[in-house]
Amino acid sequence: MKASSKSFDERAVLHELKRYLPSQAPLKDYIFQNPLQAFQNLPFEEGLRQASALFGYRTLLPLEAYRHFYNERKIASDILEKVLLEKKGAALASQWRDKILLKKYDQQSEPRIGQLRSYWKQNYKVNLDHLIHPRLFRILASYLDQGISSWQFPVDEDGFLASIRALESDSFSSFFKTRRAKNLLLHTDCDLSELLELLVGEESLYARYLFDQQFAHRGWSGMVSVLENYAGTLQRPRKISLSDLIAFELLLEIDALDHHLGEEWPSLAARIVARPTPLFAPVPDAELTDVLLIWHEAFEWTYYDRVLASLKNQKNESIEPQTKSFQALFCIDNRECSLRRHLEELDPGCETFGTPGHFGIEFYFQPEGLNTFEKVCPPQASPAHLVREVGFGVKKKKDLHFSKHTNLLMTGLLASKTLGYWSALKMTAQMLKPAAIPSATSSFRYMERLSRLTIDNNNPEDREANLQIGFTHLEMADRVENLLRSIGLVHDFAPIIYVVGHGSSSTNNTHFAAFDCAACAGRPGSVNARVFAFMSNHPAVRTILHARGITIPAQSQFVGALHDTTRDEICFYDEQSLSSENQEDHLKNEKIFQKALGHNAKERSRRFDSISATLSIEQVRKKMRQRSVSLFEPLAELGHANNALCVIGRRTLTKNLFLDRRAFLNSYDYRTDPGGRYLSDVLKIAVSLCSGINLDYFFSRVDNEKIGSGSKISHDLSGLLHIGGQINRDLRTGLPGQMTESHDPIRLLFVVEHSPPVILDAIKKSDMLHEIFVNNGVKLASIHPVTRDLKIFKSGDFISYQSDHEASGSAVDWTTMFEPQETTHIYTTH
Repeated sequence: MKASSKSFDERAVLHELKRYLPSQAPLKDYIFQNPLQAFQNLPFEEGLRQASALFGYRTLLPLEAYRHFYNERKIASDILEKVLLEKKGAALASQWRDKILLKKYDQQSEPRIGQLRSYWKQNYKVNLDHLIHPRLFRILASYLDQGISSWQFPVDEDGFLASIRALESDSFSSFFKTRRAKNLLLHTDCDLSELLELLVGEESLYARYLFDQQFAHRGWSGMVSVLENYAGTLQRPRKISLSDLIAFELLLEIDALDHHLGEEWPSLAARIVARPTPLFAPVPDAELTDVLLIWHEAFEWTYYDRVLASLKNQKNESIEPQTKSFQALFCIDNRECSLRRHLEELDPGCETFGTPGHFGIEFYFQPEGLNTFEKVCPPQASPAHLVREVGFGVKKKKDLHFSKHTNLLMTGLLASKTLGYWSALKMTAQMLKPAAIPSATSSFRYMERLSRLTIDNNNPEDREANLQIGFTHLEMADRVENLLRSIGLVHDFAPIIYVVGHGSSSTNNTHFAAFDCAACAGRPGSVNARVFAFMSNHPAVRTILHARGITIPAQSQFVGALHDTTRDEICFYDEQSLSSENQEDHLKNEKIFQKALGHNAKERSRRFDSISATLSIEQVRKKMRQRSVSLFEPLAELGHANNALCVIGRRTLTKNLFLDRRAFLNSYDYRTDPGGRYLSDVLKIAVSLCSGINLDYFFSRVDNEKIGSGSKISHDLSGLLHIGGQINRDLRTGLPGQMTESHDPIRLLFVVEHSPPVILDAIKKSDMLHEIFVNNGVKLASIHPVTRDLKIFKSGDFISYQSDHEASGSAVDWTTMFEPQETTHIYTTH
């Protein structure tokens, strides 16, 4: 068989496919990211239009939702009017006002993707998806299985297609029902052009056909695309490529058509009467899209306007404590915003900071007893260091019920007659104590509290898997200096500086990694906190820092900690290293932390229908702990729901503001960085992490079925790899509805405290920053640290912004719920 032409560029088509497919990593490495990242090079509004037209995604809320928000005053009428005038002008305002408020629209549309391949069903009466997908998905799940199956798929070192070929040639059974597909597999190199010639027949349609085919199961295709480039993410390595997947699927399609139609069926192009719209043809303007964009802009600015007014109206004089009782470094995570506020209210002498939760240290971590290395830093980082957990010596228990021997005929029969009775008792016990079951995840279990870590490296030749074990003193000093300077903590050190990572605990949650620290690649931040504290306490590091102008007093000590955001509990590490004087202070501080955690639990409990607001703080904390291990609770906490703001500046900008756990708070002091030397790096990490979280929540909320992963109720775990909708269904992308149903899809507003020229220079140093800000993937505002002038980044420059609103408070009087001092409340849509 010969291809009709050699001009079909397979590599270019595969490259383009990978660009548009979701970056579907294994569940253990779940990373927040923009699901429409392929459109990030376009203005936000244009990206939404194209994604909707091409793939049928709903990229904004339904029209009825915005009108409901307007009637509920969650969209302010004056803001809507302002946006309308800006978008359509005064001459057309009246006409468009009627369209926005009253006109009915047909909101159904047919996506371009799938139109070509649908002709099999229309003209040949053969549903290839129905015939192919169940078999294909089972084979992929078996090949990529990470530990569920009792027997491993026979793996050939040359990869997926070679393994299929070897199994087909050595087995009595076959993957195919007819001869031709089997012969093509065994006796040709399965060239895509040749297979497409049989199926499609017209070269100009080949690329379009492959897009249709792969987006019919974008979850599996996205997973394969990621694994082709990052095979090391699997604990059981497998070699697979998108090309292999496509070739095998084309063979299955040929086989299905031969089985139903015989071998003489005409190619697809021979039966097409009208060509489908080219996939990437320009998308025409649509009135409904304009209406939705106006509504959405007004929805966002109703929130932004109140926030900016509150930041501008903050008192100018310093509200930093003169004498520091203690200091605490938290992750910028929006869930830590409220805990910081409660700590500062309970102890006005404390000072808190926010920084990405890997604390500026990039490395792999090897938990004791495991052979695998786990990245605990932002996804874009490429660590060259390894930190091991040693010295604890506790081996993880094995469960006899899940041994491979229980799946064999005779041993399985014996096990059912012996272990079966014990299993029934054990199941009853686990229902009474769900935290003990294997599916329960606890952030405190990630690293043993009493273990040692291999942080100090005195020999750079000490390596494993081409990774340096630990850090040299100079490497430690570089990382500590960079973080301290970036947050402005270069003097006035408190006696104790807590470094607080965060994690989450839950029982009924396949997306467990989506609740831990995004800056730690979806893992608890306990290891990073402990490593940074060790580095900061090291005498050699302090000597280097002193020579660089940062003098940490001998009596000041750093302590690592972990905050479990589901249970509102905290664990401190290496407390025994504290001096006797600091030991006494630590005991006092620990009580402050515990009280603040209680207030924090009370505050966030208002969003849970199962917890009454009338309960005492201790009763609420007990309910929270029970909720975290409940088998019947699909969502132990709301995670990042309703994130909408990121403030990069001093704490004086936001202190005493009730930001309703919607804000990422990144400490940055322009006084220690007047020229913006550190600002670009601060922005790169904050924007990468926070925009990924924000846009993942945004699009999973507006289209939970196609972009998100639907309801958790129907999820099943496929090969310990990822979740599927149901058995023999495609892998699900994005976030489940239980994580996003209470989320207001608002683009993240970054507010940076510095002069606009310095911020512009910092943005221009990074292509990523320039692209996302210029194209409005997120919003950007500046607040001048001296004049407090507000400016909005628009069309590549900053323009002045004036709000008519005052920070007058929220509709709910939160002072009746907590024990705060004076707190200004920010408008929230919930």
